[in-house]
Formats: sequence, C-alpha cells, structure tokens
Amino acid sequence: LPTLEKPSIQPIPLKPLHDHITPIVAIDVSNIKIGETQTGILIAIRGAIVWKQKTQYKYLRLGPFPFHITEENKKEIYNLFRRYHFEALTSDANAPSLMHMQTRMSSLLEHWLQMGVSCSSHNSLILWDGSLTAGTPDSPVQVVSQLLEVARNRSNTVLAFSKTTSLRFGDRRLTDLAWKYQPPYLLEINGFPPSLGPLRLLGNMYVAKLTKGACSFRLDIDREIPQEQEIEAVQKLLGNDLLLRGYPETLRLAHIFST
Repeated sequence: LPTLEKPSIQPIPLKPLHDHITPIVAIDVSNIKIGETQTGILIAIRGAIVWKQKTQYKYLRLGPFPFHITEENKKEIYNLFRRYHFEALTSDANAPSLMHMQTRMSSLLEHWLQMGVSCSSHNSLILWDGSLTAGTPDSPVQVVSQLLEVARNRSNTVLAFSKTTSLRFGDRRLTDLAWKYQPPYLLEINGFPPSLGPLRLLGNMYVAKLTKGACSFRLDIDREIPQEQEIEAVQKLLGNDLLLRGYPETLRLAHIFST
C-alpha cells in the first residue's frame, strides 16, 4: 500500500455556511449479477441522481437496465456505451472479460450520469461516491479529467467521498486519523505524489470529520480549483445538507435509490 515518505497534516476547522440556495447533487450507481446462462451472464445496472435545493430533496432513478452479455455481443454493447459518453472516445476498444463486464458497465453508466449532471448544473456542489484517483480501467485519466473540467467550467465543485481507502499515513489508514479539534474539521493530507505508478491523484486529499462520532471519510476535491473554494464548498455542504454520522444525506439517498 502506498504511504507518505514525508508526512504532513494540516488541520482545517470548519464553520457551516447557511445560504439555503446552493444546489447539492449526488450520483450513485449499483449493479447486480442476476445469473448465468448457457452463453453468458445476465446483469442489471441502475443509477440515481438526488438533488437538494432549499428544503426539498428530489430524485431521478434510471433503470434497472438488464443486459444479457455473451462473448459474441460484449464488444458491441461495451463500445455502444463508450461512444455515448465522451467525444474523445470514438474508436472501438476491446471489451473486458465477461467477469469484468458487470463493474465496467456500471462505471460507464456512472460516468455518463456524472457528465450529465456537470453539464446541467451551475454553482452547485456535485457529490460522487468514491475518490478522484484515475488511471484504472474503470476510471481512465482522460475521462475523469474531462468530467472535472466540465464541472469546473460551470462553476461547480466536485466532492468525492470514500467510505474506505487503502492509502495510509505512516502505519494508519487515512480514515483512522483523528485530531484534537471538535468536529467539523478537515485534515489536509500533504505528501502524496500526484502519481502513484499508473494512478493519478486528480484531487486534493482530506480526511473529513464533519459531525461528532466515530465516522471519518476520505474526501477528494478537484485540485484545479483554489483551496479557498474547496473549503467554502465543504462549509456550504455543512450548512445546506443533512449529515448523519458525517455522511451527506443526498449521497446516502442516491445510494439507497440506486441499490
């Protein structure tokens, strides 16, 4: 597991900003393997978008979409999904193995929803489930970079929450770190290189402890925006969304509606 060679932690106390006008939008996607057939697998994927403005929560649920994927049709299905996501992805690619198609299709749907939200939102907080680490088959650097750029150009701020992480600070997981401050606060983690082998860290990394209790989360925020805007975004989240055990309600609902 990657560790910090020269560890550095900067605590950042937070104060909620109650403006009651900042839209908060969360996206999540789930998938399930329904079964196997003589020629392939049967899977289903479903996505959900939840947004909060003022005092109302609303949601849009897409799916479930069932797919019967075989060795004969997997390339056609996979590239059809890819071509409808990003202009840069025009050439055909080899489809993954059947055992990896379930997660890969789910990732493609999630990126499609993230792009749709980024294009249609303005001055919003966009919450992702996961991190801003790119360079894996599910999250290519080109795709995640384009998503962040589109969101940034429309004055949105992407906040990516991870419940678990393999990154460590010394001999401790990032999410196990605590500080003497009373929540809410962020711990800014400095010292990670922007690249870890083939992986690229496209966000500034924090440990977020937003309410009292035991739960802390890894929080990645687009590193291309000023830090003042990053901190302001988290404080607006505190002031305009419910947080149960330190986790945003919009993202919790997105997980529920997509499952």
